[in-house]
Amino acid sequence: MAEADPKGAVRAQFGANAEKYVTSATHAQGSDLDLVVPWLDPQPNWVALDIATGGGHVAKALSPHVATVVAADLTAPMLAAARRHLEGAGCRNVLYVAADAEALPFLDAAFDCVTCRIAAHHFPDPQRFVAEVARVLKPGGRALLIDNVAPEEPELATFFNELEKMRDPSHVHCAPASQWRTWLSTHGLTERDARIGRKKHPFRDWVERTATSKEQMAAVEAYALAAPPAARECFAIETAEGRMVSWTAYDLTLLAEKA
Repeated sequence: MAEADPKGAVRAQFGANAEKYVTSATHAQGSDLDLVVPWLDPQPNWVALDIATGGGHVAKALSPHVATVVAADLTAPMLAAARRHLEGAGCRNVLYVAADAEALPFLDAAFDCVTCRIAAHHFPDPQRFVAEVARVLKPGGRALLIDNVAPEEPELATFFNELEKMRDPSHVHCAPASQWRTWLSTHGLTERDARIGRKKHPFRDWVERTATSKEQMAAVEAYALAAPPAARECFAIETAEGRMVSWTAYDLTLLAEKA
């Protein structure tokens, strides 16, 4: 069941754990992050927008290649953590803006590229987010979406979203890749490249990043251990001596262009 105030849950979760998202290996590293610059091919005169910037890792990757990066996030402590991270890394062309991904405070056609990485599953209305991305992009502008995605099979998608929700109350929903393609096409964004990847999560690090009690961690582990055979295979659940060791999720990296 969705939170009554999902954006409040996001503010609470990310505000309390801002520095963890700066240092988290899942966010600070990854083959998906390595694709940002090669796929977007940013130009020196570009103005880029990174939505839900989190620890600022995409903004950091873009900063040396563009004129300006606007790092936007719903949560003020997260923005402050990103700013400390990026200024410490020597990024001097980044602006920091508190912004809701579903109601961006920017003019139409303001940006040459828009990025959003490992965040859209926190958005209550992802189609509205896609509409906003299309609105603020210049004609010919590029959008790069990177996020966890659910399997196409409904039963596996349900298991995956429940597991994420138990671990992180700010999680709203991971859609399958086919749904993202429909939303992008509906709002005039044409797919140019895409990749479905797999990301292995060491269970203890993954659950401790967001869980607030031992009871919560135990409940998440019990749910994962009780996974039906199809889910155990799909998510490559690894156990040892009756305890969770790791599991593997799917992610989508998708480059689109505004007509």
